Order: sequence, then C-alpha cells, then structure tokens
Amino acid sequence: MKALAWHGRRDVRVDSVPDPQLRKPDDVIVRITSTGLCGSDLHLYEVLGPFLDPGDILGHEPMGVVEEVGNDVNAVQKGDRVVVPFNVSCGSCFMCGQGLHSQCETSQVRERGTGASLFGYTKLYGQVPGGQAEYLRVPFGNTLPIKVPEGPADDRYVFLSDVLPTAWQAVEYAAVPPGGSLVVLGLGPIGDMAARIALHRGAGEVIGVDRVPERLARATARGVRTVDLDEHPDDLAQVIREMTGGRGPDSVIDAVGMEAHGSPVGKIAQQVVGLLPDPIAARLMERGGLDRLNALYLAIDIVRRGGTISLSGVYGGMADPMPMLTLFDKQIQLRMGQANVHRWVDDILPLLTDEDPLGVDDFATHHLPLDEAPRAYEMFQKKQDGAVKVLFRP
Repeated sequence: MKALAWHGRRDVRVDSVPDPQLRKPDDVIVRITSTGLCGSDLHLYEVLGPFLDPGDILGHEPMGVVEEVGNDVNAVQKGDRVVVPFNVSCGSCFMCGQGLHSQCETSQVRERGTGASLFGYTKLYGQVPGGQAEYLRVPFGNTLPIKVPEGPADDRYVFLSDVLPTAWQAVEYAAVPPGGSLVVLGLGPIGDMAARIALHRGAGEVIGVDRVPERLARATARGVRTVDLDEHPDDLAQVIREMTGGRGPDSVIDAVGMEAHGSPVGKIAQQVVGLLPDPIAARLMERGGLDRLNALYLAIDIVRRGGTISLSGVYGGMADPMPMLTLFDKQIQLRMGQANVHRWVDDILPLLTDEDPLGVDDFATHHLPLDEAPRAYEMFQKKQDGAVKVLFRP
C-alpha cells in the first residue's frame, strides 16, 4: 500500500509499504477514505525527529471502511463506515471508565512514562503506524472505532477523529460562564473550531487572535471578533482588556502550543537541539526541553483574575519557566491534556446533521490525493495558499 513516511526533518515521502495485517483477535483493518493533516503533525515534521525512525507512518485523523475483522470483533463488520480516534484506547480500563481515554492504562507507553498510545505519533506515544495511508490496523475493534452513518460525504464525520473532540474539550476545560467572554489564541483548525463550539454553547463573546489573514477572515465570518496579532505586537493584552470591560476575558484557550510565534529563546533552543545526534537530542528534550511559550504567557497576562486557561496546543518541554507568582496571584485555573475522544462523541454526534451548525461540511480548505502529502506539509507549515485544514484522499 501507499503510506506517508517520515525520513527526516522536513522530509516526508509517500512510500510503498506492506499492507497491515490482523495481529490480535480484536483487531480490524480499515481502508482509509479520508485522513487529515494536523497542526501537531508539523511538530513531527520540524522538532520531534529524535523520537522518530525513517519509515515511520504518520497521521492520526483517519476514517474509512472496515475491510477485515478479527475473530473476536462483533461491534463492527466488513463494509461498516468508521472514524478512528487518534487515542489508542481500550474503552474498558479504569482511566477509560473515567472518560480519560488519553490516559488508557492498556495502551500507556510506560517505558516512556507517557499516556495512551497515539496513531502515527513517535516513540513517545507507542510508535503506532498512522493513518496517512491506504490501510490502517486498528486495535480494540469492539470499542475504539466510531461507527457513523452512510450517506453524507466524509467531511461530515472525519473531524470526529481529532478536531471536534479536541476543540470541544478545549471549550469544556475553559469553563466559560453562560454569556461570558472567551479569547482563543490561534485560529488554526482547533482554535477555529473551538471558537465555533463556544458560540454554539452560549458564550456571550468570542475573540480570536491570529496573524494569518485567511484564518482571521474565516473566524469573522462565523461571528467571532478577531484581532490581528501583527497589528498589536506589543499591546495585545491591553487591547483585549479594553474589549472586555477593562477586566480581561473570563477564559482563554491557547490553541497554539510549542511553536508559538515570538518566542526567540525557545526557538533557538529547539533549533540547537535539532542539530544534535538523535540519542542525545532525545534525552535532552525529555529531561530539559524548552517550548516557545509566548502564547501561554499571553494567555496568563490576558485572562481576568480568577479566570480559566485551557491548553489545547501541544507542549513538550520539561524545563519550561512558568510565572508562578502571577498564576498564584491572579488565582488562575489551568486545565490541559490530550483530548479524550470517546468522552465527547455523544455530545458531538447530534450536531453532525444536515443543519451543520458547526460548519464541518466546508471546514476543510484543501482536499488532496495522498501523493501530494509532501507538498501539503510544506504548504501548511508555511501557511501558504490559504491552507487551514487539509484532508487527503488515499
């Protein structure tokens, strides 16, 4: 089959690799019909090379059709249409029972001290082959795949794999009071969708911050008040406070994460680590890595006293400096973590109707064949051609 494989920093290729096989009685094989390019895939493309091997298959936002099932699988059958969550979760352990599928005790990567395995996401999370491929082996076939109806195009459901539950959890964790105010830092796919969900769930005002014109325009069209970061490089917090009665917003979602614009020290540190041999770089990143924290620092500055910050952007540093005095003094509540996909599916599915209140049907800006994935990664990283969300059609 064809699959997108990592070969080095900024070097991904469509390779011919062996088809996946059933390995356990509860495995299923899914023929992928759509698979997304995620902002966190760019972390693999750029900074997480020490945790990858050449040939690792990328991607964690797939959906498709069940082609083969193991002997113990009875929840789905050949021909069923399914979405595959990015968490590899069993659905039956203590953590899954708590709705914490990203901490699944069955698939935790204990040798790395990390949570549940993820499809297509480095040795840190199990080195599980990903879904930017023609076929995917999916474990826990009775509990992991999300069966969806036939009929509508893939775009209606494919975002259940990551974008929708990640954005939903970001809003849930932000705890915006009814009629309250929310600032979303970063209007990429997660930030854009989080802003839509917050408005749908009753936020009184949602303010989105970005520096890419196409992203700002998309959010504005959905009723979000937008601020261009490039127009306020030094006074963004003051501008936001003026827009929120001088106090600051009730909640802030940081949908940017480790590669924030405007963090020169963190950027240099990442670049230096990238020049080291992989074993040394991996140890350094695991024990003393630094993130580019500008977005998080902005969130801490912007949010009102007693407010809440929700982190959905991915961070990976182990030695990040945090302004603890400010966090304590402002009595800021901070929530974060990988999205627990299955926890939110029942809340989201009723919204994936013909009325399409969240705008999923036209959420993707680009639909490309898998053969064009290397070009798409470069385009997405450089924010070219209005690329906000890319879907591949294997």
